[in-house]
Amino acid sequence: MKIALSIPCFIDQFYPQVGVAAVELLEKLNIDFEVPKNQTCCGQPMANSGYENEAIKTYHHFVNLFKDYDKTVMISGSCTHHVQHNYTHIEQTNEVKNVRNNIEDISQFLLNHYIDEIGPVHFPHRIALHTGCHSLRGQRFGTSSELVTEKKTGLEGMLKHVTGVELVPLSRPNECCGFGGTFSVVHEAISIKMGRDKLNDVQDKEIEYLISNDMSCLMHLEGIIKKEHRNIKVAHILELLNGSIK
Repeated sequence: MKIALSIPCFIDQFYPQVGVAAVELLEKLNIDFEVPKNQTCCGQPMANSGYENEAIKTYHHFVNLFKDYDKTVMISGSCTHHVQHNYTHIEQTNEVKNVRNNIEDISQFLLNHYIDEIGPVHFPHRIALHTGCHSLRGQRFGTSSELVTEKKTGLEGMLKHVTGVELVPLSRPNECCGFGGTFSVVHEAISIKMGRDKLNDVQDKEIEYLISNDMSCLMHLEGIIKKEHRNIKVAHILELLNGSIK
């Protein structure tokens, strides 16, 4: 299988250590993959702001980069969801369909195919988990609390071979962090209030690390943490599994 790693623009610019953790983890698992050059944005910010037509050139660029791969794994549930569901706005060539049908969030990819080969990793800390809304509700990575259905393993399943960790359940584990991409710009006050609610829950339970599969959520929450001098650390699940949290 020919696999490509897609690194979202905000990770490339603001959290390169997460991209490094992804590469190192895939290498440890002896997965044969490539990181195509000239990667840019998937187009989600433009589309979410009402500029879908302006994003189409970006869509085509993304497809051209990944069309020849059997599987594309992306370090973002929201970006993955956008490619799967918004690239319907361009002509559905075989190349476009291949990219849409074979892109997967890297966390889901690892849980579905490689979880028993990861670790063991020792992480003696109190943590809480946050699954991004696009992953939870858009891609069914886990089961959101509002659904009356059989529970599906999500982010917590990735801790299978992590020792010493204390997983602390949040009072409202499925609640949105308030980021929502450009929502946080257009509705700043609401976005910050939602983020504070999430962080208050974390802080009240004396949790050391908030772990997520989507760095965009953590980017939003980390901004509030730093501004309000809260004693909470954030990290991507790949950093934890790779043993690269210092």
